[in-house]
Amino acid sequence: MKKSVALLLLSLSLFFCSKKNHEVLYTIGIFQFNDAPHLNEVRKGVIQALWDHGFQDGINIQLEIRNGNGSTPEVQRIAQEFVEKEVDMIVAISTPCLQAALIATHEIPIIFSSVANPYLAGAGRSAQDHMRTVTGVASRGPIQQSLAFIKEIIPGAKRVGTLWTPSEINSEFYLELAREEGRKVDLEIVDVPIANKSQVLHSAQVLINKKIDAIYQISDNTINESFQDVGNVAGENSIPLFGGFLLSTRLGACAALGWDFSEMGYTTGEIAIRVKNGERPADIPIQSMSKVRIHLNLSAAEKQGVKFSDEFLKKANEILKSEENPQYLSDSR
Repeated sequence: MKKSVALLLLSLSLFFCSKKNHEVLYTIGIFQFNDAPHLNEVRKGVIQALWDHGFQDGINIQLEIRNGNGSTPEVQRIAQEFVEKEVDMIVAISTPCLQAALIATHEIPIIFSSVANPYLAGAGRSAQDHMRTVTGVASRGPIQQSLAFIKEIIPGAKRVGTLWTPSEINSEFYLELAREEGRKVDLEIVDVPIANKSQVLHSAQVLINKKIDAIYQISDNTINESFQDVGNVAGENSIPLFGGFLLSTRLGACAALGWDFSEMGYTTGEIAIRVKNGERPADIPIQSMSKVRIHLNLSAAEKQGVKFSDEFLKKANEILKSEENPQYLSDSR
């Protein structure tokens, strides 16, 4: 009997100690707009950085991971949920998530990632001059380099098409930037707007009918999630398709210039650790990616009538010969 009572007391003691430890764990709310491949890579990179620096979910930190499933109201609800739960930090992956977090709180530290223009989203005025509770990694893509690359691959190209999502300020930002940079290399940007991911397939078909020479699909969260629809249309119509994010070559693009989003997430995670360890977001400059990588898909290129010179093949950081047979090249070049 005494032994049973002792075991019961020990179990209760362990339960309450466990509950107490759980309650005091530093809590990080991580959320993303949708299941777009680049956002998933960022999330994984953030968590990997935490893990590599000794922070494990349920052991010495608590992670609350959410997905807005492409719904702005849902993203806003999640941000408010984080505030109500009194999380210690919010990691906002994507422009819509950053906007929602900024509306929800001015007190909880916000670390953002995969945001094309954080200043347009309201995070501040420059890398050094930003809101006191906000910092992170900006993801403005290499639009100028991408369009110059297309012009080199297809010298006779004049009209380049793209889809865009008016409800995403990052998408509008990229569209205007593409128009501006396109004029510098004698490329007219032909655009078709979409309202949601269900329209991507039909809108891509509409774009093909606008007598374009190629598609340069600017990166936005809604279209990236359904990029394979664009890839299928390009392949069926033998139209060269260039992606705005590296993983697009696995979804039908013949080539893409951009950032390693896993690396971006890892950098974001390291910033989060600095803030957890006591640094103020106000003292951490907003960072930007700098190393442009090139990914090629030779199978897609063949379908789309594109040939890469040996020079471009040597520059590539990854060459995908088929969907099942990627050849990884050194990122040190």
